[in-house]
Amino acid sequence: MKHPDSPGLSRRRLLAMASVSAGGALFSQRPLFAGRDVDAPVANATANPKNTSFAPLKQIDAGLLNVGYAEAGPANGPAVVLLQGWPYDIHSYVDVAPLLASAGYRVIVPYLRGYGTSRFLSSQTFRNGQQSVVALDIIALMDALKIDKAILAGFDWGGRTADIMAVLWPERCKALVSVSGYLIPSQAANRAPLPPKAELQWWYQFYFATERGRDGYDKYRHDFAKLIWQIASPKWNFDDATFERSAASFNNPDHVDIVIHNYRWRLSFASGEAKYDDLERKLAEGPTIAAPTITMEGDANGAIHAPSTAYRDKFSGKYEYRLITGGVGHNLPQEAPQAFAQAVIDVDSLS
Repeated sequence: MKHPDSPGLSRRRLLAMASVSAGGALFSQRPLFAGRDVDAPVANATANPKNTSFAPLKQIDAGLLNVGYAEAGPANGPAVVLLQGWPYDIHSYVDVAPLLASAGYRVIVPYLRGYGTSRFLSSQTFRNGQQSVVALDIIALMDALKIDKAILAGFDWGGRTADIMAVLWPERCKALVSVSGYLIPSQAANRAPLPPKAELQWWYQFYFATERGRDGYDKYRHDFAKLIWQIASPKWNFDDATFERSAASFNNPDHVDIVIHNYRWRLSFASGEAKYDDLERKLAEGPTIAAPTITMEGDANGAIHAPSTAYRDKFSGKYEYRLITGGVGHNLPQEAPQAFAQAVIDVDSLS
């Protein structure tokens, strides 16, 4: 058996060892100590956000895309880029962004390719969902916005994207907040089978590998997303209005193509683009992240995830892990916005 932190061990294999533990509370500036658990006892006291929208969204040409994004806070403040997951959207940060803006940060919350108002500039561009390309989109966005360096924070696809940026372009990452830790997978390792109970957790990836799955996601993307929300956050009693605000972003004309390609690429059922092969080779080596980092987990995360001990050695710089309790699931920024915003503020003090 390979050590959990060996480069050849995939995130799927790490997640097969997933477990959840308990922890302890706060929302204030304080010293950081590695391994401390943090309790968010009122994180799920309400299922509804305090805020329901951002200021009017902005659009900017960046790389291959015209990116839709929300912005909050002073234009000259230290930059924070908040990155969404699947099947979620920028509203995961609808309560986080104003907290950070009030603390003096310039907050950027972009729609990833295939979501919301982000659009490809050319109809001829391959609708590529492989991991390095999504990260390149955010580098292009930072370039377009003249942001040299930012605190990167995310969960799910967004956490992976932030991790990748910290590895491939460390000069652009001031510090990192990553829900569920080290999320960079390896195609080669993903080809290795897991025990049946672990494979069951990835049912949707196998579904997406079929044409029936693609057609089903296209036809039922609304119901599919709601099911994932319920599975991934079993104690989050979100209301219909909260879900619908995010579900609207799945009507993007490229959404299905991007999602299906992303998951098929992970399992080597779809090819990426050769021009990104060098980036993917670097990522496949399982490189460590040197940026100051806080990793987080919700105590009720219903999505399969690795124990924090499995990825601890992937972070070589200043580091802290926080377990957020109180029934917090996979969509941690939206379910526990204060805890997430505090992590961003705290990791900044380490940089």
